[in-house]
Amino acid sequence: MAPLRLGLIAGAASIAVTLVSFGAGSPAVPSTSTAGAVKSTNPMLDPRSGHSATLLGNDDVLIAGGADHDAPGGIALAEVFHSASQTFEAVGSMHYRRISHTATLINDGRVLVAGGRGDGVVGISELYDPKTRKFEETGSLLSARYKHTAGLLPDGRVLIAGGSDDRDWNGTMSTAEIYDLRTGKFTATSPMADSRFKLPYEAPRLASGKRLIAGGSKHAEIYDAQTGRFAVASGELSGSWHFMSETRL
Repeated sequence: MAPLRLGLIAGAASIAVTLVSFGAGSPAVPSTSTAGAVKSTNPMLDPRSGHSATLLGNDDVLIAGGADHDAPGGIALAEVFHSASQTFEAVGSMHYRRISHTATLINDGRVLVAGGRGDGVVGISELYDPKTRKFEETGSLLSARYKHTAGLLPDGRVLIAGGSDDRDWNGTMSTAEIYDLRTGKFTATSPMADSRFKLPYEAPRLASGKRLIAGGSKHAEIYDAQTGRFAVASGELSGSWHFMSETRL
């Protein structure tokens, strides 16, 4: 029998958590022979929304940052959901309060946390290490941003694209940059054709290894790590969608 697959739904400014279980088949779609089931599980330790949720290499989930009604400017607290016991455990806090940041699992098992907003828009990035359960500071973004998108590239680097500065709607960005774990630094790559923000936290990886950037504009763009350039995809969205979701089929 294929292993049971679980999906975690956590947040929305509360501590309530829901698990969606799937039978054999696709990890995203319940099989036709075994219907999915939804149930409540143990609550998070801290209420939050606008946080990140990153699947770790051991099937646990890192929950970091976000905001609640008492801390609308963001929190630095982090916790890990243990899939085996279905419980949450507090881990070391981030060095900076963040909301609307990105948290990308990189090839060595750590998580790159970039951007976000707390006391202001955050430029300094952090790495979470599941072995030590702590965050450490790493390179600074060339342009502090939040409401951006990120994606792991085939060569292990991380693409950061779009977002906004502290002017929000008046500070949307077309710029993009690359984080290199070997140097711990960010370098510029070619900009997108359109400025955009309020993007999905992760830019989906296509079968070719390229990354799809959509939302915040009617035009979608595709980033090619080999050329270091964006190409505008043919066609248009029906609107400049914000906080949309993207799913590779």
